Amino acid sequence: HWHGFFQRGTNWADGPAFVTQCPIASGDSFLYDFRVPGQAASGTTV
Repeated sequence: HWHGFFQRGTNWADGPAFVTQCPIASGDSFLYDFRVPGQAASGTTV
């Protein structure tokens, strides 16, 4: 789940299980792969 990202076209990949996406099973993983053009720069960067 993300805060502060504009996920244009990928909002299906950001939300609670069974609402906007399927849950991630224990021992499995999920890779978020999306572009972030036009984001406002604020907060902590690493």
